[in-house]
Formats: sequence, C-alpha cells, structure tokens
Amino acid sequence: MDITSFFQSLEATGLATRIRDSQFAFPLIEATHVFCFSLVFGTIAVIDLRLLGIASSQRSFKRMASDILKWTWAAFAFTVLTGVLMFITNARVYYHNFYFQTKMVLLVLAGVNMLVFELTAWRTIHRWDTAPSAPRAGKAVAILSLSIWIGVIFMGRLIGFTTKPGAVVAPPSNENFDNFLGGGAPDSGAPPATPPTAPAPDKK
Repeated sequence: MDITSFFQSLEATGLATRIRDSQFAFPLIEATHVFCFSLVFGTIAVIDLRLLGIASSQRSFKRMASDILKWTWAAFAFTVLTGVLMFITNARVYYHNFYFQTKMVLLVLAGVNMLVFELTAWRTIHRWDTAPSAPRAGKAVAILSLSIWIGVIFMGRLIGFTTKPGAVVAPPSNENFDNFLGGGAPDSGAPPATPPTAPAPDKK
C-alpha cells in the first residue's frame, strides 16, 4: 500500500467520517488544538525567557522548569491528539500542503534543539541554576527555540488558510441555476420533452 492509499484509508475510517459529517466536531477539535498549543508555546516561552535572563531571573531554573514542564507536556499531548484527529479528516490534502510539511519539519527541529540543550547547558546546571541567566549555549538554545515555535505558529495559521476541513465535491457543470431556484431538476442540456396529447375523440 502506497502512502496515498494509506491516507485515503484514514479518511474513510468511521472516526474521520463522523468528524467531517458533524457540524460542531471539527471546529471544537480545532479550538482545543489552538488552546493547547497556546499553552505549549506560553510555557516554553517562559522557560526560554528565563534562560535569557529576561523573566523570573531570581528563581531557580531547575525548580521553575520542573513546575512548568509538566503542564507543557500535558498540553503537548492534547495538541498532538487533536492534530491527528484533524489530519485524518483530510489526510491527503494536509500531507501535500507545503505549510503543513514545513510545520512538521519545525517541530522536529524543536525536538533537536531541546536535545542540544540537554547535552550542553543542562549538564552544567549546577553552576548557573540560580544565576540571572544561562550560559551562552543556553541562551542560543532559547533564542532558537523562540524562533522555531513562532515559525510553527505562522505555519499553522497558513495551513488553515490553504486547506479545508474536508473534501469539497463540485456541483455538476450542467446544472441549471434557474431550475435550482425553482426547485426543478437539473438541466441535462436536452430539449424538453413534448407533453403527450390526449387522443382526439372519435367522430362517427
């Protein structure tokens, strides 16, 4: 099975169909996705600003990160779940969307950036935990992190402007608009049939 067939099978699942057919399901899922992602970005921004020495510079970084990251991961889990639910309703379109692809790449880069932080600044946290800001490596990670997540926000909004929740079926090209307004059948393009006439009375 190729990737297109796989995505087509996702779109045909009962769950995807119910979300598409519901008047409120997709908007509710999308609103939850945006809310949870806002929480993800907000908590990460607080940590990044602490690394830069702009906010909460008097607090221990390790303790602050421990208090905040549990909310970050919980919100991220709901963001992924709602994102998957939206994706399966129109998987083929999302997969081939440039902005969606860019968003996925940025999310991978955000994970790599976090790994770099774990391998560099985090290993020496005992030296700067209570310092007003992180060392140079930590500041570089923070700047890159803010840039990546802002990019994710922009890509996410552009996805919304360039895709629709579900496939749209175009109306037949030979449909007559006047007949539609009048409640009649679509115009097939053939001349109207002549109504049958009653037989003439037999004169004797």
